[in-house]
Amino acid sequence: MSILSHIAHVPLFEGLPQVQVEDLAMIVTDQVFRKGESIFSEGEEGNGFYVVITGRVKIFKLSSEGKEQILHFFGPGEPFGEVPVFAGQQFPANAEALEQSRVFFFPRKSFVDLIKKNPSLALNMLAVLSKRLRRFAALVDDLSLKEVPGRLAAYLLYLSDQNKGVKDLELNITKAQLASLLGTIPETLSRILAKLGSQGLIETDGRRIKILKKEALQDLAESGGRL
Repeated sequence: MSILSHIAHVPLFEGLPQVQVEDLAMIVTDQVFRKGESIFSEGEEGNGFYVVITGRVKIFKLSSEGKEQILHFFGPGEPFGEVPVFAGQQFPANAEALEQSRVFFFPRKSFVDLIKKNPSLALNMLAVLSKRLRRFAALVDDLSLKEVPGRLAAYLLYLSDQNKGVKDLELNITKAQLASLLGTIPETLSRILAKLGSQGLIETDGRRIKILKKEALQDLAESGGRL
């Protein structure tokens, strides 16, 4: 696919007329990052935003002790690092390629100039940001108010909803990465997965997790998550 075709298929830019897609193609930088390579670091100037074309990217923060808290995983078609486009501030977290990844970079100044000419670009981006804000609010709620079993239950339900209610899920991250996303350690996550399995709520096989009792998982997520 050409750069024009890739841009046209990005949900953030869906519905834009061809001339606006061509304007975006004029400012984009096509980049490739190796597995484990840093894309940007927390505190760096937010001089633009990115869209994943192929591969996967993780967004994370590091504590003063070096502990990693994963905030997001992004795959093809998803933008990241876009908040500074509006705020004109530094990147609030780190971004790293989980595998070899191709990303498009849109420089802030050039993109803002396009928004001034084409306000529909801003409307599309605000829709994406509002959806992401709801997800962040849920993450904060999970990490601060729920026990780890409740966080896991909520995440499995979220994955199911993202896949149109599918109950047979295939994790595209390692269990160590999932543990970090949920604010726990791999050993604790393994014990909880085993306990949920023994209670008949889920069935696990490697990275495959099948939801057997969705209502029970919902009760666990909503009750605060004690097993």
